[in-house]
This record gives sequence, C-alpha cells and structure tokens, in this order.
Amino acid sequence: MKAVSIETGKASKAKVHGVSRGISVFDLVLRIVAIVGTLASAVAMGTADQALSFSTQIVNFEAQYDDIDAFKFFVIVNAIACGYLALTLPFSIFHIMRRRAGKSRVLLIVLDAIMLVFITSGASAAAAIVYLAHNGNTSTNWFSICQQYTDFCQRSAGSLIGSFGAMAMMVLLIILSAIALSRS
Repeated sequence: MKAVSIETGKASKAKVHGVSRGISVFDLVLRIVAIVGTLASAVAMGTADQALSFSTQIVNFEAQYDDIDAFKFFVIVNAIACGYLALTLPFSIFHIMRRRAGKSRVLLIVLDAIMLVFITSGASAAAAIVYLAHNGNTSTNWFSICQQYTDFCQRSAGSLIGSFGAMAMMVLLIILSAIALSRS
C-alpha cells in the first residue's frame, strides 16, 4: 500500500508540474496575441485619415484620429499596453522555466489588472465615438459622418476589434495567473 501511494504522489507532482508548465506556455501565447491586438489597434487608429474629394480651397473636409481626444487616448493607451505586454514577455518565459515564481505572478496579476482597466477605458471611449459617428444622435442634431467618411469609420471601427480582443486576452491572462499561483 505504501509503495503505491508514493508512486501516485510522484506521478501527481509530475502531472501538476506539466499542467503548470502548460499554463505558463499558454500565458506566453496569450501575451503575444495581446501584443498583436494592441499594436494593430494603435496603428490602425493612428493612421486613420480621410479627406473628402469635394474639398475647396477655402474649406478642407478631412477626418483624422487626432481631431478627437477619445481617439488620441485610445491610441496612447493601446501603445502603452503593447509596450507593457512586450516588457512582461521575459516574466512569462521565466514562469515557463520556474513554476514556483509566486511573487512575480502576483506582480503580473496586479499589473495585468491595471492594464486591463486602461485598455477597457480607452476602447470604451473610442467605441462611444465610433457609435456616434455611425449612428449620430437626432435629439442633439448630431449627424452620422460615416456616410461621407466611410474609410475613416471602417478603419476606426476595425481598430476596436483588436482592442476588445486584447481585453479578452488580458482577462484570460489574469485568470491563468491566478490558477497558476494557486497550483504552486
């Protein structure tokens, strides 16, 4: 009986170690996907620019991301989040090699939660403006500008997809870090 329980104990430790390593590898993959999402969002919104073809010499009809503060905030937040995620890649690699790195996991949980809040606030502000651009608001006489600036609106709406995807990755990262911390 004792020999069986010792062997079972060794097998379960190896299984837990394999699961922890798998979680750490998945953490690394999610961080890379989130980097791609935030970088693509920042670049897509930062390069959103459209001039209408019927501009005159006196009046120039042009839509740029930096005309709207919410879009500027969105680009800055996504750039900061992309930089943060790139800086945390070594921690993620370290967690693959060492499964009992509890203090660094706690630090990543806290910092990931802060970045999640930043990404959420930036994406929410930009989503509100994109909604107004697409639908307008008749009670305040704000008209939809997306009928004239179709390329600008498509690009700004598309950039939200990457940011909301990065938000989902950040939520998964926090959950995975908490699971890995509880297993160590």
